Amino acid sequence: MLTTFDDDADIVEAIRAGASGYLLKNAPAEDLRDAVERAGRGEWLLSPSVTQRVMKLVAAGQAAPTPDPRLAFLSAREIDVLTRIGHGDTNEEIAAVLHLSPSTARTYVSRILAKMGARDRPELVVIAHRSGLVLD
Repeated sequence: MLTTFDDDADIVEAIRAGASGYLLKNAPAEDLRDAVERAGRGEWLLSPSVTQRVMKLVAAGQAAPTPDPRLAFLSAREIDVLTRIGHGDTNEEIAAVLHLSPSTARTYVSRILAKMGARDRPELVVIAHRSGLVLD
């Protein structure tokens, strides 16, 4: 995430939503280029000032994720699919990882959207992260 906002709530929310990094727009061009390359390799990156703040939050005992109560309406397999959605997997990737057909994966995604009352797939990603289904 590249932003001008550097308050603690925005940092935590971005990370929980799946940002692989958090840099402020006033970062040097070399740092921005490095961040894009690292994100492309799947690495995490926080600007030095953000790192210090995140460390303070962790040291202060930031609350653990709170599972969404709507998860109770999902089957174990739907939870597996939602977790893969949280990782950013496509339907084809979900199918391969969970040994499903792509059509079945699409059906699961549609059911999860309906059961969760979610508008779209990005909302499911946020739910998965906030609920602690995605830990890496």
